[in-house]
Parts: sequence; C-alpha cells; structure tokens
Amino acid sequence: MLLSDNACKKINKQNKTKKSCCPYCRAQALTCHLYPGLLFVPNPPAMEFWATPKSQHLLYKVKARDRPKLAENYTEDTWLKLRDAVGAIQNSTSIKYNLEELYQAVENLCSYKVSPTLYKQLRQVCEDHVQAQIHQFREYPFLCSLDNLSFLKRMNRCWQDHCRQTIMIRSIFLFLDRTYVLQNSLLPSIWDTGLELFRTHIVSDSAVQKRTVEGILEQIELERNGETVDRSLLRSLLGMLSDLQVYKDSFEERFLTETNRLYAAEGQHLMQERDVPEYLHHVARRLEEENDRIVSYLDQSTQKRLISCVEKQLLEEHMTAILQKGLSTLLDENRVTELTLLYQLFSKVKGGLPTLLQFWRDYIKSFGGEIVCTPEKDKDMVQDLLDFKDKMDNVAQSCFARNESFINAMKEAFETFINKRPNKPAELIAKYVDSKLRAGNKEATEEELERILDKIMIIFRFIHGKDVFEAFYKKDLAKRLLVGKSASVDAEKSMLSKLKHECGAAFTSKLEGMFKDMELSKDIMIQFKQYMQNQSEPSNIELTVNILTMGYWPSYTPMEVHLPTEMVKLQEVFKLFYLGKHSGRKLQWQPTLGHAVLKAEFKEGKKELQVSLFQTLVLLMFNEGEEFSMEEIRAATGIEEGELKRTLQSLACGKARVLNKNPRGKDVEDGDRFNFNNDFKHKLFRIKINQIQMKETVEEQVSTTERVFQDRQYQIDAAVVRIMKMRKTLSHNLLVSELYNQLKFPVKPGDLKKRIESLIDRDYMERDKETPNQYHYVA
Repeated sequence: MLLSDNACKKINKQNKTKKSCCPYCRAQALTCHLYPGLLFVPNPPAMEFWATPKSQHLLYKVKARDRPKLAENYTEDTWLKLRDAVGAIQNSTSIKYNLEELYQAVENLCSYKVSPTLYKQLRQVCEDHVQAQIHQFREYPFLCSLDNLSFLKRMNRCWQDHCRQTIMIRSIFLFLDRTYVLQNSLLPSIWDTGLELFRTHIVSDSAVQKRTVEGILEQIELERNGETVDRSLLRSLLGMLSDLQVYKDSFEERFLTETNRLYAAEGQHLMQERDVPEYLHHVARRLEEENDRIVSYLDQSTQKRLISCVEKQLLEEHMTAILQKGLSTLLDENRVTELTLLYQLFSKVKGGLPTLLQFWRDYIKSFGGEIVCTPEKDKDMVQDLLDFKDKMDNVAQSCFARNESFINAMKEAFETFINKRPNKPAELIAKYVDSKLRAGNKEATEEELERILDKIMIIFRFIHGKDVFEAFYKKDLAKRLLVGKSASVDAEKSMLSKLKHECGAAFTSKLEGMFKDMELSKDIMIQFKQYMQNQSEPSNIELTVNILTMGYWPSYTPMEVHLPTEMVKLQEVFKLFYLGKHSGRKLQWQPTLGHAVLKAEFKEGKKELQVSLFQTLVLLMFNEGEEFSMEEIRAATGIEEGELKRTLQSLACGKARVLNKNPRGKDVEDGDRFNFNNDFKHKLFRIKINQIQMKETVEEQVSTTERVFQDRQYQIDAAVVRIMKMRKTLSHNLLVSELYNQLKFPVKPGDLKKRIESLIDRDYMERDKETPNQYHYVA
C-alpha cells in the first residue's frame, strides 16, 4: 500500500515520526511509525526513488511528483544569505537567520544540483578569511613586540577560533557535506578543508611555524628546568600540529634533537658531580617526567623515540662509568633500593644487562678472592663466605628479579674464587662444621643448626678438592665421637646424609663406618660388663673401650706410655675377652685418645675431675709423693716432652689449677716443679679440665694434607690403569683428557705426567717405540 504525501505527513505527525537518512538518495527522510516499512522523503530531488517495505522483499517504484521550479535569483539570494551567516560566524557576530532555515536553504540548493558551485563558493569564502588571519602574525611590529609565550597564546586562540568556526559552518552545510562531498571521494570534507586551509596559509608559513615551534620548545625546556608552564596551551598547540599532519616534520625531529643535546650535556655534567645512587634516582626521575609529558601534551607516536633518547644519553653512554664508579659501593653497603633501580634502568638499554652481569661477576670474584686469599682472615673465612653468599643471594633475588643469568654468574664466580687457594677453604669449612656440631655450641637451636648446615653445603659444592674436606672432617668427627663432644647425633647424621646426597655413597662410606663402630662398641661393652661380673676378682676401675676399624678412622701415631698396673691388668682382661670372641684380629691401643674420670679429695671436699689419659697419668703420681719435677714426671709416665708440657700447662696454668707450679708462670719450662694443690676450690662437683692437646697443631695439619696428596696419587694411578686396560692404546693428550673427566679433585698436568712415568717404570704400561707420545697397556 502506498500513501500520498499529505497522508504520510499526517500519519507521521500523529505518531511522532523520527528522522533518518534515506539509504538511496541520502536525503533526510521520515520513518512512518504506523507503517515502519515505508520511508518518506519530503521535497524529494528530481529523481525516482524506491520505497522498500521491511516485511516484504518486493520493491515498489514510486514516480516522484513534478518538481516546482525555483524562483528567479533564488540561488544568488540564498548564497548571499549563507555567505552573510558564514561571515558572522567568522567575525564572531550574531547570525541574522535561523540555523534551521539556513540548513533548509543548503538542502534546497543541493536538491537543484547547485552543490558543486556551493562547495566552491564556501571554500573560497573560508580561504579568504584564513588568508586574512595570517597578517596578524606577519606584521613586523607585532611579530617583534610579542614574547614567545604571548605569541603561542595568540596562535592557540587563532586555532581554537578556527576550529569553532569550522564546526559551526559545517553544521549549516551538513547536507552538502553528507551528500555531494560524500559522493565525491576526491573532495575533502568541510572539516578537512578547514584543516587544509589553516595548514596551507598559516602553519606552513615559515616565520610562523618557526616561531611556534621555538616557543613550544622553549616552554618544554623551562619545564625541564623545574619551572611551571601552561600544559593545556602546549597540549592544544601540539594537537594542532598533529591534526594538521605537520607534527613529525616541523616539531618532532627538532624536539628530539634538542632533547639529545640537553641530556647529553646533562649526563656528562652530572656523572662528574654526583655519586651513583643520586645519579640513578635523577635518571629515573627524568624518565618519569618524560613519560608524564607524553601523557600530558606530546603525541603518543613520540614516546618510543623520546624515551630511547633519554635512556641513551643518560644511561647507555655512561654504563661503564656508572658501574666502575658505584657498583662496588652499592654492593658493599647493600643498597637494595638503588641496586633494584640500577637493574631496572639497565634492563631498558641495549647491552645494559650483559654489562651489569660482567661487572657483577667481577665484583664477586674480587671480593670473594680477598676473603679466601688473605691468610689473616682464615679465622673468619667460612663465616664471611656464608654472609657474603647470603648477601649476594638477596641481591639476585630482590634486586635482579631472580634473573637466571645473574644467579648462574654468581655460582660461576664463587666456584672460581673459592678454588684460587687450593685446599685451605675445604679444611676451614670442615673445621667450621666441627665448631657447629661440637658440644657446647649454644648459638643455635636444632632448626637454626639445620639451616646453617644447608648453607655450608652450598659453599661446599663450589670446592674442587672435596677429598681435603673429607680428611679434615673425618679427623674432627673422630674427636667428637671418641671424646663424646658431639652436640647432637641427629645433626651428625643429617650432615652425613647431606654429604652422601651431594657426593655419593663412596664419599661417606668411611664416615658411616665410624658411626657403625661406635654402635658396635656399645654392644661389646654391654657384653664386657656382663663378663666382668662373672670374674672372681672384679676391678674397682670401670673400663670403656671403643673398637675402631683402622680403615674407617684417621691414622694415629702410636705412643708408648707407662700405665698403672691396674690399668694394664684391665687391658689384658679386655684383650682376652675380645679376642676370644673375634679370633684372628689384632688390637692396638691408642692412649692419645683416652680419657678418664678421677675422684680427688681437697680441703673443700671431694671432687670428680674429667681429664685426658695423659692428665690422668700425671695426677696419679701425686698419690705416691708430694712434689715432682718435670723430668721425674716424664720418666715416670713416658709421655713425649711436647705433649707433657701441654698436659702440665693445662693442670697448673689453666682455669682449674689442681697442681701448683714453681716458679709461677703461664708456660712450662725444664726444671719446673709441681705439687698437688690441696686448697683447690670450685663451685662444681665434676670439673672438666680442658685439654690443650685437643687443639690441632701445625704438624697435624701438614700430616693430614700429606695423606690427602698420597691418596690422590693412588687415585690417579688407579684411574690411569683403569683407562689403559679398557682402551689398550692411547695417546698422551687423550689419556690426560680422560683423566680430567674421571678425577674429582684438581690436578696439574705435570703431576699427571709424573704418575704416568711412575706407572711406566713399574711396567703397568709402555711407550710406543715409534711414537713416544703414545702408550700401550701391559697386561
């Protein structure tokens, strides 16, 4: 069903029609609410149009009614009216005509194919007005009298006025913009025309553009120097350059050049004046300021190049200088905040992290090498290493974002410097463990002790000569077990478990054997006590013996001493008992490891003295006499002179002085005489008299080290024979390479050569007659 114009208008008036755009002729149309499938175009152009019901797929062709002719001079009069309105807008005066009337006038002209002429006339009027605006910027007195800020404000006001005027003009000529201009792709829209005219006649003027850009750069420089500027003005003007598509060519390149110049000079100046922490904070603040400028008024497209420019001039150009000047200080003082900032900043620049990584590695090697290679610091070496490792771990975790490269570099650096001084770190680590596991260590609870052992194992992993650690650890463990000075069996076994996990079962087999010997000894002593109870003449001395398997324990130098008759008899009883159960074995007594509890009577009363076997032999002499010289004591006990002096010193010169020395003094000399101190007083009933001989002597250290070297020679020999037996024939270089792969301790090529020569001399292998550098296995 088709409606007449009048009927449709009436229906739409009653049903509050809404306006839309006709999809076929782009003329404003009315949608009928009663018949929503119909579109009605009032005052249709001279053309046929199609009415399409939404409910059907049929098209109804409607013949437009005959179009009335325009009145004479209508086009000219209408244009004059429109031109006056445009002029009023441009001059910011009131418009004489109703805007709807003006819009309708444009629509009418477009309906009668006047659009091309109307578009040209409008463009010309706008162009004339914009051309007139340039004079206010070109006049000589005006151009010179205004400062840059005033010039920018005038330019901004001109730009804002132009934008406001263009929007109002476009609203009047909207029909032209949406019909004729839209259908002609080569024509710019009214808004684009306004931009083009402003760009061509004002901004592209060299004097105006130069003054504008210089003014903007001046304001930015003032802000960088700490002064307050009008950011909204800068945002508007830079938005103008961006809208006019001259931002990159006219502003950005020069802006980046000035930024480069500014920060290059600033970087050189501040690197000389400020310390590194202050400089890093300054760089971070500058980067934050530049990012804020991008958000506030610069174009987003500038961000990457601007930030890159700042980072290059303040960081990339000074990376080495920053690290040389300040990294050591930051790490020494544990400046976590500044180290975090340093890592974040260096991660932004090309080559930053690799450079930081190298300096970090060098610092660890240098600092750690000083700890390890300074003999004066040996006493605190292990604790210093643990503290240093904790500190570097914290830096890697907290400041360097757990970066795997930095963690691996730290491990590599620790392994390098800790092996600069062969054997000593391994020895001192073993002694440190001994100090923590020994009874009397009240510094830590069991949980803290476990954490300390875990930290020690981390340092232990870096050591190449683990056999040195094993030798000293075994010697100290033996003392703890035999003298009963172990703080905790659980802690001992925990340490043993850690070593087994780290180095394998072969490494701890002897240590585990030591624990097994101690447990078996307890069982043997239970049986021995039962055996003694069945004897016809029970002894008044209680004997405890530890049976040690020689291969498990450190080797001890035998020392013959003169034991009291009662002790000798008891030894023979035990020997008879033990060999009766284990035939074919041989017992070798070690008096240096023995200890005893003596009952003593003083004027104050009875006391018990916990002493070594050597101290026991000396004290028992005073049951036979009142006073003895040192020579008499040595003859009676058979104790070696150096050991005897240390023993007498502990009894007469220590805290618990059960003997008096004449003459008095801290050291024992030949000719000194000793007598029993009846006046001895002590608040405790059982008194432990410290044994000076328990301290490790230089000779013992050298002896332990020599045993390690001897064991290494045996291991090298065994490895050479094993390889040659399997390969039969091998060149010298390949043999040395195979040995390095198999041996678990550091060894020099010269030492390997000596062992190979030794095996050749002993006919385990021979040189090739024609090629001396090649070896053959001798079966």
